[in-house]
Amino acid sequence: MSAHQRTDESDDEAFDYIVVGGGSAGCIVSEALSRDPHKRVLVLEAGLHANQCPETLAADQYKYAFVHPELLWERFSVPQSRCRNARLFQGSGRGLGGSGSVNAMVYTRGSAYDYDSWGLPGWRYADVVPDFLEIERTLGVNRLPPTQFTESCIAAAQESGFQRKEDLNDGALCGFLGYEWMNLDPARNERRSSYVSFLRPHEGRPNLSVRTSAQVCKVLLSPTDGSQAIAKAEGVEYLMDGKLRRASARCEVILSAGALETPRLLMLSGIGHGAELQASGVTAIVDLPNVGRNLMDHPNVSLFFKAKQETDCHWAQLYGFHRVGQHVPPGEADSCFVFYSARSSFREGMLRMLPTMALPRSLYRLGWPKRAMQALIRGAFRISAVQRLVHRMYGIVVILGKPESRGQIRIASPNPAEAALIDSGYFSVDADLETMVNGVELARKMAGSASLAAYGNRALIPGSRSKSRDQIARFIKQNVMTTYHYAGTCRMGTDLDSVVDGELRVRRVAGLRIADASVIPSVPVSAMNAPSMLIGYRAARFLTAQ
Repeated sequence: MSAHQRTDESDDEAFDYIVVGGGSAGCIVSEALSRDPHKRVLVLEAGLHANQCPETLAADQYKYAFVHPELLWERFSVPQSRCRNARLFQGSGRGLGGSGSVNAMVYTRGSAYDYDSWGLPGWRYADVVPDFLEIERTLGVNRLPPTQFTESCIAAAQESGFQRKEDLNDGALCGFLGYEWMNLDPARNERRSSYVSFLRPHEGRPNLSVRTSAQVCKVLLSPTDGSQAIAKAEGVEYLMDGKLRRASARCEVILSAGALETPRLLMLSGIGHGAELQASGVTAIVDLPNVGRNLMDHPNVSLFFKAKQETDCHWAQLYGFHRVGQHVPPGEADSCFVFYSARSSFREGMLRMLPTMALPRSLYRLGWPKRAMQALIRGAFRISAVQRLVHRMYGIVVILGKPESRGQIRIASPNPAEAALIDSGYFSVDADLETMVNGVELARKMAGSASLAAYGNRALIPGSRSKSRDQIARFIKQNVMTTYHYAGTCRMGTDLDSVVDGELRVRRVAGLRIADASVIPSVPVSAMNAPSMLIGYRAARFLTAQ
């Protein structure tokens, strides 16, 4: 699409609210706003409708949703100097439900410290618990039953200093391990994403328009003469069915496109660091220098072992949290540990991730090398010996939960079809790598415990010879990948340097609000789906209280 392509004025439509993004937060915002039959609500989602992707609706199809070619944004970072200069895959979910329709359905609120450390009035853990409870009443969360494999892992963790815990959503995580809450209904084999739980039951409302395969290009701004707001969001420009269209918003535009897409849209609209926007060819309208800054993610590496028997687990249902570094206060977790049965989704993980890691970016872009590699992977997994190995293989995923490193997002041109420049910034602070090395050592301690020795614990990746801290650090830098938990790029705060205020309003722009993980000041130690839904729920409260 050309940056200069013109819209057809006859396609202009008027709504009260426009929600950009039908993901974990956007579905909740859209449903709440459309309860008022006198308000017209438009939802614009770049991806497919869930009806076109049934694997996003069935709980046990999550691994197939992850490899569906249309269900993840295929983005890459700029070369990462601390990670073998690689361009790291930075995908995220697209389609109704967003990342909540392709993830493993882990539902973790996070720790009380995560929220209290933000220092924001009204956003402390005690303030948000009632909102979580309301979300969970609609969402429905469950835990899956124990298996021989998971019970062996719990025993190994207990031998290594963890305590078993029944409820990992009570705000205290450090030193605990247990069966994770998951947003699924096992009796109906249903994924309970925010789309399924909140939006789908009300999709037929006459005042609600949900448009998929609709890529928003920018927010349309008009000047104001107010002392605080220097521009007003009038609507959006979006591409659908090959045509550039416009929609206007009488009340507000709400950006729920995610922590990688929302700042890109702001910058394409002329909201961001003024000098950088001018250098990229975009006219700067609102100078907000921190748009795109403060990018956080949870980098991870996986250690794999071979058991003496087949594992009997098909879900990522067992999580532990601990403090292994020095950045967070004593008693607070900085790392997450996931016990993973390879038979659950190892083949699909290879189909999705191996081409991104093995192919040079120039070859990956051609398409056919990726498809050829995927065909080889599928062929390999048909071999009986490979199947037997995978059925006996398990991993311990070590996730850096409270990174000190920060990355950023920039744009290179005013063309909305051009990819953003994503600098994930992994290990730009040395302490993060040290913490991950400590995490790998703790994971190896668990794997070496009597319980897992009895179950089988032959080291596969990395091999048993990678013992020194330098060798472990090298392994991490060569194998690190995203956990898809991007946050922070439109930081919320009370200070004037923040991008949004405590009610998620974009500073110096009237009629524009953000409701997604980009507003999070400091990433929680947990998975991001539950915090993202919280932000959508609170945005809806702020909007409907007006």
